[in-house]
Amino acid sequence: MIVLGVESSCDETGLAVYDTDVGLRAHAVHSQVGMHAEYGGVVPELASRDHIRRVIPLTRQVLRMAGLELADLDAVAYTQGPGLAGALLVGAGYACALAAALEIPALGVHHLEGHLLSPLLAQPRPDFPFIALLVSGGHTQLMRVDGVGRYALLGETVDDAAGEAFDKTAQLLGLDYPGGPALARLAEAGEDGRFRLPRPMLHSGDLDFSFSGLKTAVLTLTKKEGEEARADIAAGFQAAVVDVLAGKCLAALAQTGLRRLVIAGGVGANRALRARLDAEAARAGFSVFHPPLELCTDNGAMIAYAGAMRLGGRTSADGRFAVRPRWDLASLEPA
Repeated sequence: MIVLGVESSCDETGLAVYDTDVGLRAHAVHSQVGMHAEYGGVVPELASRDHIRRVIPLTRQVLRMAGLELADLDAVAYTQGPGLAGALLVGAGYACALAAALEIPALGVHHLEGHLLSPLLAQPRPDFPFIALLVSGGHTQLMRVDGVGRYALLGETVDDAAGEAFDKTAQLLGLDYPGGPALARLAEAGEDGRFRLPRPMLHSGDLDFSFSGLKTAVLTLTKKEGEEARADIAAGFQAAVVDVLAGKCLAALAQTGLRRLVIAGGVGANRALRARLDAEAARAGFSVFHPPLELCTDNGAMIAYAGAMRLGGRTSADGRFAVRPRWDLASLEPA
């Protein structure tokens, strides 16, 4: 089965072709970062308009890269939610119209399920069951994953997501949008031992997270230490977040008895987090799986793959045109 994946939930337009016989055949992403930088964040109306401009050229690009024609497609998978309503409507409308024209199924995919399954696109790939840390700008969750659609929430943030905390802290430090990657780059030039920032809920006894207090600590420290301490403050902030994320992952593995950990979502590209978890895995004897860096951020490959797993060779889907800007991952049914 050859599936075209369409991702348009926020500020990246992603198209991909996944073949259940040979794997990922092609994918391409257009990022809107440059467009939104002027405004310091994503402007939903501009995001939607840019998705309209990009989705057809990117479709042609990935089909050309894969050596395929539209007629070779067996299904179209698209991000149905969660995300920005207008942006989702662009991808959903395009995918459903294309599928109707080709008389093939269209299937709506949960954006976070795409992220959860994205490490399965790499080698080596984890076997089920595993613990997944879903860590992005909008979500920080620990899940037990027993199969496609078989997810149990173990813990989540009670306030800011980790990626959101990175972005807001970057603003406090006067860094340009997108703040998270800018802060991580600044942290590499700093000394993480100079400032010991709080590790919220690290020893709370559960698997929940909290990062809002870190922003307050950074604000206080920035006012006290001034501009010249920015790199060291960034390093201290990043070290605190990494400590909390790693600590909760270890606690989840211990609680469940599982020995496989999957990292998914945009913050999964953070080099300090990857290095820490790799070191913990080597020390404690568990396996950790990261998606390729290019598949950490939003992309069509994860949507095409999740769609292929959901279809499971079926040649029909309900094809209903709908988006779900708010959609609980735990509400999904097993594939």
